[in-house]
Amino acid sequence: MDITHKITEELEIKKWQVEAVIKLIDEGNTIPFIARYRKEATGALDDETLRRFDERLRYLRSLEDRKATVIASIEAQGKLTDELLAKLEQAGTMVAVEDIYRPYKPKRRTRAMIAKEKGLEGLAKYILSADAAVPVPEEAEKYLNEEHEVVDVETAIKLAQDIIAGDVSDDADIRTWVRSTTYKEGVLITSVIPAAKKKLDESGQRSVYENYFDFAGKVDGLPGHRILAINRGENEKVLSVKLEAPVDKIEQHICAELGTCNNRLTQQYSEEACVDAYKRLIAPSIETEIRNELTLGAQEGAIKIFASNLEQLLMQPPIEGKTVLGWDPAFRTGCKLAAVDATGKILDTTVIYPTAPQNKVKEAKQVLAKLVKQYDIDIISVGNGTASRESEQIVAEFIKEYEQGLYANPSKKLQYVIVNEAGASVYSASKLATEEYPDLDVGERSSASIARRLQDPLAELVKIDPRSIGVGQYQHDMDQKRLSEALEAVVEACVNSVGVDLNTASASLLEYVSGISKPIAANIVKCREENGRFDSRRQLLKVAKLGPKAYEQCAGFLRIRDGKEPLDCTAVHPESYEAAGKILEIMGYTPADIVTGAAKGIAADVSSMNKLHEKYGSKHGNGNGDKPSLKQLAEEAGVGEYTLKDILSEIEKPGRDPRDEVQAPLLRSDVLDISDLRPDMELKGTVRNIVDFGAFVDIGVHHDGLVHISELSDRFVKHPLDIVKVGDIVNVRVLSVDEKRKKISLSMKKKR
Repeated sequence: MDITHKITEELEIKKWQVEAVIKLIDEGNTIPFIARYRKEATGALDDETLRRFDERLRYLRSLEDRKATVIASIEAQGKLTDELLAKLEQAGTMVAVEDIYRPYKPKRRTRAMIAKEKGLEGLAKYILSADAAVPVPEEAEKYLNEEHEVVDVETAIKLAQDIIAGDVSDDADIRTWVRSTTYKEGVLITSVIPAAKKKLDESGQRSVYENYFDFAGKVDGLPGHRILAINRGENEKVLSVKLEAPVDKIEQHICAELGTCNNRLTQQYSEEACVDAYKRLIAPSIETEIRNELTLGAQEGAIKIFASNLEQLLMQPPIEGKTVLGWDPAFRTGCKLAAVDATGKILDTTVIYPTAPQNKVKEAKQVLAKLVKQYDIDIISVGNGTASRESEQIVAEFIKEYEQGLYANPSKKLQYVIVNEAGASVYSASKLATEEYPDLDVGERSSASIARRLQDPLAELVKIDPRSIGVGQYQHDMDQKRLSEALEAVVEACVNSVGVDLNTASASLLEYVSGISKPIAANIVKCREENGRFDSRRQLLKVAKLGPKAYEQCAGFLRIRDGKEPLDCTAVHPESYEAAGKILEIMGYTPADIVTGAAKGIAADVSSMNKLHEKYGSKHGNGNGDKPSLKQLAEEAGVGEYTLKDILSEIEKPGRDPRDEVQAPLLRSDVLDISDLRPDMELKGTVRNIVDFGAFVDIGVHHDGLVHISELSDRFVKHPLDIVKVGDIVNVRVLSVDEKRKKISLSMKKKR
């Protein structure tokens, strides 16, 4: 199999692009680096395409390695034929390779092996022969052998059928057909286990798996969230699951493949062997394979959603220049507060007890008033965990009273926001948090994290295992290694897209930068602490273990503000500094103009572009005074057009943050109760989570409402991600409210 050709077809890109990317990956370049700084080489393939490329390249190379192992094994057995070799070379998946290898794979002694050892292979061939002239029992008498415990005709025939069944089971073509047919026409059937139903009836509780107590769904087209729900119900011993295949059709096909109807004397025995082969050997393994395939597909779909949700959460715009009061809600142990200034520095921490069982609301509000006044608080950031609803009510009441001047004359507008606190407790109890805040207890660290994840979501959330951030579905049921790899890639992509301030970034943030490992990140922080701030990117080469290759990979993603080199505060890579200098010179600017903003608009400024023609005459432009093309400017600077565009963009907006283009969080000053909701009420909310069947929206009543996929848009929606993203501020209309079950149905469709 030609890997280059395969990837070219799958990703629908050019062969030269595939060859270039493989070369770059093999040279040790990271995906963020290739995506950003090797656009000329790749034809500007984006980060997502490159990650899919890298994944497929690793799979296809593993496939080739497996093929080589299988070929060597079969060859060592002296059974490798040209036909077999061709089949293996053409196999496009691991499953196909394993199907071909199955008859040659060393395995425990099977019934077919035992039968062959007893000398029944000849009788097996006779049963499948079209030329059989005597009845099978009569032929079987020739194979009786007391030494081999073949003492009667029935035993001889049964052993011969075992050989046939084993050979049928090992037939790659038959297994492929059965697998395909079962997948296309099979039905997954689930039912409630009686013991589980009895337990539920006795407790009077409802089960989250009620929809699957009597369920049947076509295997082909079964939604991923149903598959994962069924798997979990089965693992929790609530559901019984079976795959119902078109048995008659499959058995008829196997019999036809073996020609069991070719001789009436042997037909009964050969058909019995085929039926046994399917029911005993093929069906169970095919069911396992298909269910594994369904699970893998469902997991990949869920991982994709999780990754997309995580990306949107990480790329939420920072709330800059605001002093925030982080509020970690709780009942018995009290609500932990942390005042954090605009730079992320913790100013104060305390605990209040406004929730049950203490209910010290008045005292809590007095503490809030003191903190707001003392530290000039702008926003209260409330975690959405246990006691969040009660805390939000108290905060909303306090803000009203504050605005009415009950505590002091308000100096500014005070607002609050509900922040997803998933993972805050994981972080606060971690070794990292202990090192970061050794003088704070777990609760105080958690409230500080809740405040800081509003100020800069990306910088704070990178400290937490992405799997603990809680913006997916069924994440605990997935292959944790695969999930972790996918989410780590998302974090890496986000960090490198935004860029990192070399002089303020934590080690947790730095280790996601292209080319920087955990030890190197720690060394950068240590170097900064021992020698003071970095004044230039070149100083990175003095960091222990950070060599030329690592420098090449990371330099462009690290920013230095107020450094010696103005370009160090941009995403222009040091390898392009000379080219950037030429561009500035040609356009009539100096490097200092980057910092002052005087170079803003350089790419679109026609008069500036005309300076190139004025300086170099007719070899640029068309000789009629028209502005020169980007191609001409690129040639003069000695870079490609993609790189030129990136350089111009960075000169225009040095240190630009892609998160600025995203909607800011929805700040509130009042709160609703679920009992306040009425059908057709229109509200504004924040998308908190996205799943296969819809989006969950926070409308300020503590319980997120569900916008089902059918209510996301007036047009057909294939998947919720086509319409909304985590963090989006959306207008919704209440469809229905079930107070008892705390379920809110919402719509984003236009009211008719």
